[in-house]
Amino acid sequence: MKLKLLLSVFLLAGIGFAQAQGLPTNPEPGKCYVKCITKDTFENIQERIQVQPEYTTLEVVPATYKTVEERVLVKEESKRLTYIPAVYEDVEVSYIKREAGSRLRVIPASFGTSSQTIQVQPKTSGWEYKVLEDCPSINKDECVAACFVEYPSQSRNVQVTTLASDASTTSEAIAEQTTTYTKRVVKTPARIEETVIPAEYKTITRQVVDTPASTRSVTVPAQYNSVTKTVLKTKGGITTWEEVACELLEPTAIPVFYETASARLTPESKKVIDDRLLPILNEKPVNIEILSHTDSRGNDDYNQSLSQQRANSVVNYLVSKGVSRSRLSAKGYGETRLTNRCANGVDCTQSQHAENRRTEFRILNN
Repeated sequence: MKLKLLLSVFLLAGIGFAQAQGLPTNPEPGKCYVKCITKDTFENIQERIQVQPEYTTLEVVPATYKTVEERVLVKEESKRLTYIPAVYEDVEVSYIKREAGSRLRVIPASFGTSSQTIQVQPKTSGWEYKVLEDCPSINKDECVAACFVEYPSQSRNVQVTTLASDASTTSEAIAEQTTTYTKRVVKTPARIEETVIPAEYKTITRQVVDTPASTRSVTVPAQYNSVTKTVLKTKGGITTWEEVACELLEPTAIPVFYETASARLTPESKKVIDDRLLPILNEKPVNIEILSHTDSRGNDDYNQSLSQQRANSVVNYLVSKGVSRSRLSAKGYGETRLTNRCANGVDCTQSQHAENRRTEFRILNN
């Protein structure tokens, strides 16, 4: 009784959850359902748009020229000046080489001798005191006598030179001296002779403007291009539950292969995608994920990059078939999800390594 009650509770709870989520009301046992939100659908239309407007350009019409002849002066008239030097002649010119004058002769002074008496000391007189000898008095002043004494003058004879005649001069006449010198004098003065050099002319050809440069307008027509325009065809956003095979919710391997060490799909692989993946995407509005794996041989980073490129190649091919890129995702795992023991450094056979080189897909909720 309790078991039946518990089953009834679970059943009622499941029905309530299903109704809240909008799940199918009568699901089939063993079936799986994914929640799908319908995407906006688009279509491509061709539209002709003007990419360049009509406009006017101006073209230059170059000037035209004509050739004319013209006589031009290439050397102006000038004059040549010729210098004619002066002509000289020699003449004798007399001159006084030494003027007349006089010569003076000096007659020196003459002298004589004589004697002359010269007083060397004049006559003098005066009182002189004299102490008497044998003075009986103790006071000597009492024995002093005053005498008035006179001394005669003294003279002597001195020899002197006397001037007999003073110095004088006598004059002698000197005759004038004359001579001559040669002088060059101008016989014919220098002069300038002028000769006219005539002008020179030359005939030249030159180009002159015949028609001036001008412009003309040219209309350049508008240009149009046809472009593909993506427009909304059907608005999405409607939630539905789509029945799918339960095994497709887990990664499922498909025989997709690539060219050696490349992400380029082989023709056989494209056919597999057309047969296995396109029908699912065309029949149901589900999303799928592409998973790509490599074996452990080679550089880890290189394997990771190569696996991502290969997953992208599958997505790009599906897009080229008209599948919206928003429904697709690509993930490369490199050698991180090996299916056997063949990790780095492990000796394995070719077939064992081939097990790890695989491409998988799975259906996703959206």
